[in-house]
Amino acid sequence: MNKTWLIIQREYTTRVKNKRFLLVTFLMPLLMMGLIFGSAYLSTTGTEHRKIAVIDPNGFIKSSLKNTDQIEFAFPENIDTSNYSKNGYTDIILLPNFDKKEKTDYILKSKKSMGLLLQNSISNKINSAIEDQMLQEAGIKQSVLDSIHNASQFAELKAYEDKGNNVSKESNAGLAMGIGYASGFLIYITLFIYGTMVMRGVMEEKTNRIAEVIISSVKPFELMMGKIIGIGAVGLTQFILWISLIISLTSVAMGMLPADVQHQVTTLQQHNGQMVGGMSQASESAMRIYNLQHTIQTANWPLIISCFIFYFLGGYLFYSALFAAVGSVVNEDPQDAQSLMFPI
Repeated sequence: MNKTWLIIQREYTTRVKNKRFLLVTFLMPLLMMGLIFGSAYLSTTGTEHRKIAVIDPNGFIKSSLKNTDQIEFAFPENIDTSNYSKNGYTDIILLPNFDKKEKTDYILKSKKSMGLLLQNSISNKINSAIEDQMLQEAGIKQSVLDSIHNASQFAELKAYEDKGNNVSKESNAGLAMGIGYASGFLIYITLFIYGTMVMRGVMEEKTNRIAEVIISSVKPFELMMGKIIGIGAVGLTQFILWISLIISLTSVAMGMLPADVQHQVTTLQQHNGQMVGGMSQASESAMRIYNLQHTIQTANWPLIISCFIFYFLGGYLFYSALFAAVGSVVNEDPQDAQSLMFPI
């Protein structure tokens, strides 16, 4: 056991003191935060604007299609598929006469391919316009339809997880899916990285003829156990440092917010999303921060962290043993390991 502990110490200290380990450990949280905030910034500022010419022989679509920040509808004359681009339009929609008795296709032509979300948005708008027209023909006025639509947007779904004994906790399916996907992807990447470390360690000692010297004083089981546990401890250390750095960076970012926004966020947290003390409503930034924090708090973090560690350790012990087996069969040529890694 003492020899195994010495091997664990050696594998752990040599990798933790490595400059590459320090760079990856401290730069990875900065990179992750940069990707998150960069993606959020690009999603708000880099949105593409489409100006769409609509050819409508029906006459009722124009009053129903509403412009958005991304889409601007126009109903010009003397515009067709041959000249819409020259007149400053990015797309053109050709609508037929809707018979209302059989399914009808309409055509969207673009010089540049349109994203799926925008296509779905346009399709939903046109379908809503057809529905409103049919309701008006049935005797319901447009003003009544608009008032009913606006008045009906008051219901919001709140999901709760039943804990038993009349105790429940708010849950969020989107957050759960995001945590599961991110955790699984992180475990996959780290198992591959640290499993490869084990394989290279075995290959190095075997190709340098060090293994014969080590085996004379250490049992093969103790050697492999020391390598696997030592490198696994490096992975856990990196995870703990990443979590600590991300929490620290988040706290620093919160501290850099304007004082009035921080005060509004604190008030919202203390009063379950309600503003008190003479303030009618919180700013949009404060509401976004509060909603993000409130959503994160709905997760069962002790269970998530403990399950993550459990599956990481279980998967690491299993796959590192397979990677060590690959390293043990490699002789002089390290390239032999590439073909053997594919089944793993």
